[in-house]
Amino acid sequence: MRTDLVSEPGDATRPNEDFAGVGLPASGQGGCVILLDGVTPPKSGTGCLHSVSWFTARLGGSLTELTVSDRDLTLPEILSQAIGRTADAHAHTCELSHPRTPQATVVLTRWSADTLEYLVLSDSALLLQSPDGTVAPVLDDRLDRLPRSALATDALVDANLRNKEGGFFTAAADPAVASRAVTGTLPRHEVRALAALTDGATRWTEKFHEGDWTALFELVAKAGARSLVDAVRERERADREERAFLGRSKTHDDATVVYVEL
Repeated sequence: MRTDLVSEPGDATRPNEDFAGVGLPASGQGGCVILLDGVTPPKSGTGCLHSVSWFTARLGGSLTELTVSDRDLTLPEILSQAIGRTADAHAHTCELSHPRTPQATVVLTRWSADTLEYLVLSDSALLLQSPDGTVAPVLDDRLDRLPRSALATDALVDANLRNKEGGFFTAAADPAVASRAVTGTLPRHEVRALAALTDGATRWTEKFHEGDWTALFELVAKAGARSLVDAVRERERADREERAFLGRSKTHDDATVVYVEL
């Protein structure tokens, strides 16, 4: 197995709110990838004493331990338990019912000699390459399918869409959200390599339209994860003034890429 992992904050003066890890079980068979993209809160606050990076570190740590150590649990069960553990760690000090309580998007994959399982929640991406070179994206596109008018302000999103039916879901404080994730299982021999990416890295395809998912995957596979992050940063700097592609988005976002050849 060959791995390549790069995670870079969008702003060097602020903590990186992404989390990424590659795990190998003690048995030496199979492995897993864990990827989180912490949701940057508005200036109005979150009802929580802790930062988003605090949250992603603890949720990511729980996900890693459970995914590596307990193959009897399904990926939704792992996510549910990890959310519950993390919520318990600060329920006595924080208002976890606040719509902007610290939260994150999630990508989980776990493979054995026979199968590869996956879970995607919200707008991070998982790309799976088959032995013939075909690249298939696994996406939770509920946020993309919402009308732009419904996303006009944070207040509208929080009141009507965030972790609500008809909206979109993230890993926050409610373990039940794990049942909303996009999940699946494939025969292990149908996947040659995979890439997990936060939306700060998928900007290359989704925002700057430099190439489709196959082109993005090939860039990472051939030139490395760093090359993708560098290409995104170059395009962000070029669009800083005109914002033809960035629009209202932050100029630089945390960007994380995990590449694995199985």
